[in-house]
Amino acid sequence: MNAYAYLATGRMISLAEGLSKLRIRVHGRENLPKGSIVFVVNHFTRIETLILPYHIHQATGATVWSLADASFFEGPFSSFLELVGAVSTRDPDRDRLVVKSLLTGEANWVIFPEGRMVKDKGAVQRSFFGTGKNGRPHSGAAALAMRTQFYRQRLQALAQRAPEEAARLQELFQITDLAPVVSGKTWIVPVNITYYPLRAHENLLTSVADFFMKTISSRLREEMLTEGSMIFNGVDVDIRFGEALDVSAQLTDSDIQSDIASPKPLDFDDRLYSLPAMRRGAVRLMDRYMAAIYGMTTVNHDHLFASLLRALPFRTITEDDFRRRVFLLASSCLKRSGVACHHSLDIGQVALLTDDRYNKFRDFFLLAQETAVLTRRDGVLVKDRDRLSARTDVHRIRLENPIGVIANEVVPLGFLQREVRIMAWLPEWVVRRRVAELLERQAREEFEIDYAAFYRPGETKERSVGAPVLLRGRSRRVGVVLVHGYLAAPREVAELAQYLQQQGYWVYQVRLKGHGTSPEDLARRKGKEWVESVDAGFALMNALCSKVVVGGFSFGGGVALDCASRIPVAGVFAVSPPHRLRDISSRFAPALTAWNRVMELFKYQLGKKEFVQTMPERPQINYARLPVVGLQELERFMRELEPKLPQIRVPTLVLQGDLDPVVDARGSRRLFELIGSRNKEYLSFPRTRHGILAGEGAAEIHAAIVSFLERIMEESPAAELPQ
Repeated sequence: MNAYAYLATGRMISLAEGLSKLRIRVHGRENLPKGSIVFVVNHFTRIETLILPYHIHQATGATVWSLADASFFEGPFSSFLELVGAVSTRDPDRDRLVVKSLLTGEANWVIFPEGRMVKDKGAVQRSFFGTGKNGRPHSGAAALAMRTQFYRQRLQALAQRAPEEAARLQELFQITDLAPVVSGKTWIVPVNITYYPLRAHENLLTSVADFFMKTISSRLREEMLTEGSMIFNGVDVDIRFGEALDVSAQLTDSDIQSDIASPKPLDFDDRLYSLPAMRRGAVRLMDRYMAAIYGMTTVNHDHLFASLLRALPFRTITEDDFRRRVFLLASSCLKRSGVACHHSLDIGQVALLTDDRYNKFRDFFLLAQETAVLTRRDGVLVKDRDRLSARTDVHRIRLENPIGVIANEVVPLGFLQREVRIMAWLPEWVVRRRVAELLERQAREEFEIDYAAFYRPGETKERSVGAPVLLRGRSRRVGVVLVHGYLAAPREVAELAQYLQQQGYWVYQVRLKGHGTSPEDLARRKGKEWVESVDAGFALMNALCSKVVVGGFSFGGGVALDCASRIPVAGVFAVSPPHRLRDISSRFAPALTAWNRVMELFKYQLGKKEFVQTMPERPQINYARLPVVGLQELERFMRELEPKLPQIRVPTLVLQGDLDPVVDARGSRRLFELIGSRNKEYLSFPRTRHGILAGEGAAEIHAAIVSFLERIMEESPAAELPQ
């Protein structure tokens, strides 16, 4: 091998990764031992044959060569594979080269026991022993590692007993210094490589290939279809190193030990007396590393979607119900399973239940739709069972049945499979109830954690002021999500919530992140966190009721309108919503002469003054200090909300006190005019207070909101959900 070419090509691979959209994460470096290592890896495409040796070299500092399927050397990639240390599986000297380089420490090796990708992981569970046909893995990697350790121990045993035979073996393997060889050790390290997402549509790379290679083979084209979409569309690659396996543990059989100690000459290709014992040991070793490889699969959203889709007992399911089941799998079941998860599963999964803004369901559905596994009819998903479970030609399966391939990847994860089967058979009403319970529990737990972390004696209000509240109604036809204002807490909308409950509605009082605790908590929050708070409230209520209306007070009205611009709510109302910061009076921060001074303070003296005093209308609820850094986030949120207002198409109600001392009524009128709904109404009330939802005169506001809710029920009657 040309070491210089190997390292130079490695640098080129590193550069190519930087220029492409391939994102690689390496886990388990601490599992890499010192010594000679055979890395056994699940095989998918040509990509890992190129990138994996480079990343192993980065982690170990040692040269790494690999055995690659002979078909990979067809076409223009042949010379490039050789440059990165790849050896064809058809090379007649491959076994001797592997053993020699492992003994001398010249190189570690990457071997793919599957040959090509195993299409049915169930076959692996049924039988680990095989020749690689019909989807079974090879035991060759284990055999080569055992042969290496066999000769290592044999050289040590014969150094004193039969020095001539030891010298002959030393010459055979071109060993210049025997000491590090006999003191070393041979290891097998299982490696799992998982790609997410997997797309199988046409891509730039195949267009280039068709232009330059008129006679491209079907196998090479298939490889490029898969790989090109990864490189040019952006894919996460998780590489996981498992616990190292000591190969010498498989050489304790008496027949093997007898051959190790035998002084008679044994050539490399001679049939050993202990060959049956060696084969049994190789199978045991393969059993262990294949189980480890598949047990390290990095579970992602596509795995959950594909597994659930295949496990569903019926051909049809509503899209909302399907998403809820995956949400439960991602949010609670995976935590109990102990499996390795893609980093996107570490964060909240509420977007699965709302606008799918991270495109998790969208990407999966498009792939399933392209391959005719899944269709959508009026919000109902229809699966093609035959296509989902079809056994196609092994060289075409990744293109014709990628959803099946994705589901197969996690078949060996027994606990996860049990959870998927249970989730697939749960009645819909049970799924809804579990989603609502989980979201309510998460909201309360988040509040308790924040309350404990940011509690300020003499300033933080009692828990009941800031805790989110769910009020049970008499009918599940319409549920209402209420959002409080900036610097406030759920208690701010409690009077309206209780009135709505009396009218029979389910009501959820959301807590916006950073509120109900202390200003220090609010100072670290971003607009997207407020959005997620309301989205979680919608998802909770949507699991309980057929229709959901979202409403808010002051800044909370703006967050409610943002929700209505993205999520199919039944209606939205906003009470005293500001359009921009300039519409908020300087009385909001009376310690400053004008609101412009507040913005000036933020721009030039942020490091000097972190909070300003306010004169809250309801001091028993609101913060008395305003975090200056929060002003920028407030302004950014309002600025980004403005272009979203025309996207609101649902019934909308805006209510405003015409003598509001905090929010300029002209600003709320401008906001109303930007709303795109044809069914919208602006109501003005002669009020001299900002907090018109509580206290004197609030009954008229409450009645107007109930009238709005009744009209929504009349215009789009909803079926009653079971209690």
